[in-house]
Amino acid sequence: MIRFDAVSVTYAEAERPALQGLDLTVPEGELVLLVGPSGVGKSTLLGTVSGLVPHFSGGALRGRVTVDGRDTRTHPPRELADLVGTVGQDPLAHFVTDTVEDELAYGMESLGLAPDVMRRRVEETLDLLGLAELRERPIATLSGGQRQRVAIGSVLTPHPKVLVLDEPTSALDPAAAEEVLAVLQRLVHDLGTTVLMAEHRLERVVHYADQVILLPGPGQPPVMGAPAEIMALSPVHPPVVALGRLAGWDPLPLSVRDARRRAAALRERLAGLTPPAPGRPDVPAPAGLPEPAPEPAARRSLLRMPGRRPRTPEPAPVPPAGSDTAALDGLTVRRGRVTALHDVTLSLAPGETVALMGRNGAGKSTLLSALVGLLEPTAGSVTVGGLTPHRSEPSRLIRRVALVPQEPRDLLYADTVAAECTAADADADAPPGSCRALVDELLPGVPDTAHPRDLSEGQRLALALALVLTGRPPLLLLDEPTRGLDYAAKARLVRVLQGLAARGHTIVLATHDVELAAELAHRVVILADGEIVADGPTAEIVVSSPAFAPQVAKILAPGRWLTVAQVREAL
Repeated sequence: MIRFDAVSVTYAEAERPALQGLDLTVPEGELVLLVGPSGVGKSTLLGTVSGLVPHFSGGALRGRVTVDGRDTRTHPPRELADLVGTVGQDPLAHFVTDTVEDELAYGMESLGLAPDVMRRRVEETLDLLGLAELRERPIATLSGGQRQRVAIGSVLTPHPKVLVLDEPTSALDPAAAEEVLAVLQRLVHDLGTTVLMAEHRLERVVHYADQVILLPGPGQPPVMGAPAEIMALSPVHPPVVALGRLAGWDPLPLSVRDARRRAAALRERLAGLTPPAPGRPDVPAPAGLPEPAPEPAARRSLLRMPGRRPRTPEPAPVPPAGSDTAALDGLTVRRGRVTALHDVTLSLAPGETVALMGRNGAGKSTLLSALVGLLEPTAGSVTVGGLTPHRSEPSRLIRRVALVPQEPRDLLYADTVAAECTAADADADAPPGSCRALVDELLPGVPDTAHPRDLSEGQRLALALALVLTGRPPLLLLDEPTRGLDYAAKARLVRVLQGLAARGHTIVLATHDVELAAELAHRVVILADGEIVADGPTAEIVVSSPAFAPQVAKILAPGRWLTVAQVREAL
């Protein structure tokens, strides 16, 4: 169905090709998973299939990519629309209408399908993806995960032969991700649809794949084969594979079920041992972090004041032990007709890392927005460092709290990575090179001369995190901080955040990444329909929840083991 013949892609002013020497064939009616470290060209490869590369992105495409016999170099995306459905990393870039139902119908209208066919397919897709309750909702009012499901639905309704998906589950809660992947598997098995998917959260998808394409990195040829064979040599792999490597299992398991069948002996070895506590703040802070803690830059905050550059105030100290960094008391927030949060009471202590979890639309992002002052409470109160966020001057509030939103590009203004880092150092009064050192700590290999908008999703996130971390805010809020990050980049992020927690900073993560919560969080708070339904130590909360338990916990239950690192240390 998809054929790559000696394909290379080189972007203008790039030091090396984004893709080189690609010779592969993707058969019809298979789900093929594309894996590799961040920035190795996965999105570029997907773009060559949809025609976005080079027709939209620019650059030089050498070789030939054909989809069902059509050459994508001579057929622009509009001539492939009936054949290829594409969902990129940013769902907002796909939307052209205002409501969910209109968006699902738009692609079919463009192809001139009959109204009765359109109506039937819209209803089918609403049911398949659990969107029926949202059909009349404005897209602007949806959560990030809900938008991602709508974007996937909008390309399913025209019934394309090929689906090209870039990080399709990155913003979805575990249950919604399973539903979407089950739908894709049905399309592959029942309709013969060909699915080519790039995904970093391999624990969710690798056991669904028929074949895996590995892009190892610059100068190394791609490898394609059976999932177990590729996972045995891949530098990026899910926890179930890492545990299999540690235990010496052959062949490697790809699913929790396969691993549990082999884990009896390992469970016996671990039976008398106590797992180390998750998120232990005993990691030294990275060398790139400046020692003083001055005001984070106003230009980095979603609270920035256009046209005004704040004066440099005195450094904001981290709150002493025993006092709360932030507190919510009976917080209720209404957004239009929706009560996003209801009677939420929560306190956040210095040095604590808290994971906010729950299904899409549960209120996680709303809670972060209330902490940073972007939303005014309908009832109850919010205090951060003694301030009421929505009533405080941004120039005072940004000394106490910083938010990295779901869309890192909201914090990026300059034309190059170097300019962003130089401005961040100056705004935070940090030693020159502090921000750049953090970028290298989080994701090495991001060039100084690159434009931030040309970076991959993972690279943009690493840059946005570095900009905010340069100011070392006492309260750091992160909304889906691992979207677009591979396992190695995620591990580096964990080390940086553990170093901040060790210095007394409070970190709050709104995340669907159960593996991140298991490794980093001291405490997990689960939200449902705007209310707190669980709040406690990480091991207690996630082990008792099938939806939010990490793979290792499921494999080694009833023991409270959460990560491969805990098992390795104990053994």
